[in-house]
Amino acid sequence: MQNLLDPAILFFVFGAFAGSVKSNLEIPPAISRFLSLYLLMALGLKGGFALSHSGLTAQVAVSLTAAVSLAIVIPLLGYFVLKHFLNGFDAAAVAATYGSVSAVTFVTAVQYLDNHGISYGGHMAAAMALMESPAIIMAVMLANLLRQQSLVTAGLHSNAGVAVLTGSHSQQQMPLKKILHESFTDGAQLLLLGAMLVGLLSGEAGKTAMQVFSQDLFKGMLAFFLLDMGLMTARNAKQLKEMSIGLVLYALAAPLLHAGLALCLALAAGLGQGDSTLLMVLAASASYIAVPAVLRTAIPEAKPSFYFGMSLGITFPLNLLFGIPLYAGVAERYF
Repeated sequence: MQNLLDPAILFFVFGAFAGSVKSNLEIPPAISRFLSLYLLMALGLKGGFALSHSGLTAQVAVSLTAAVSLAIVIPLLGYFVLKHFLNGFDAAAVAATYGSVSAVTFVTAVQYLDNHGISYGGHMAAAMALMESPAIIMAVMLANLLRQQSLVTAGLHSNAGVAVLTGSHSQQQMPLKKILHESFTDGAQLLLLGAMLVGLLSGEAGKTAMQVFSQDLFKGMLAFFLLDMGLMTARNAKQLKEMSIGLVLYALAAPLLHAGLALCLALAAGLGQGDSTLLMVLAASASYIAVPAVLRTAIPEAKPSFYFGMSLGITFPLNLLFGIPLYAGVAERYF
């Protein structure tokens, strides 16, 4: 309940209300983009400063390994579950969305831990960056495989017994090299990692110099950005009408199941309370910015109303309002 009274969360609720009553309140796209970049830059700096203080340890390596493992396992599990009630392309797209992460959910969780005086490792920001790409790469590989299978099937059923490769099929193939390049040179990820490197190199002196930017302004900027996210969530709620009950249940249950998987991994790895909370948050979150943007080009056969509507319309507000304090409470109990 205390989390719901946090000013940043209340601004999200207010934004959702304003959007639902069709208010003309809006945040210009350029401002929204700036806020997103600011949050990533500030988060990277905070992580770098913390990492400069703690150093690169075996625990850091264990945490990053656990994060990458989740980024591989979650989309694979999601695909094998979703393909039972979705076609292959939609299953791959939704699995990629839930296999990747939400930076805003992570940033909000970091603020929650700061507010409650719970320590965490600065390297968890790097864990977030590492978890974003594997799901995208696997989804594109699955989509290319599905297209090849459909061509073979079409060839077997053709009168001549020969598959004809049309221009539309060849255009839909997205080279893995291009996906890898886009995944690892994405501006948001580079900014996050670059800011972390700056914080790591500048250390305590850099932390003092950037105090106003990376600490004092952070809470207000997050509240402003969550206001925009509330507006966006409400205005895209109509996409939920296209979903079956099965998809709605998946959007509600998957975050809890993925967080449970992260908890088991955190227990096995011996992570601390703060790092375990953030690992659960990352596993439970779903991308609604980076992954949908790639999927619209890479897997045009999939319906955006499914993967975008589920992540932004259901999972994001669920994690923001109730998930973060739940995961933090569970971590407090076990660690």
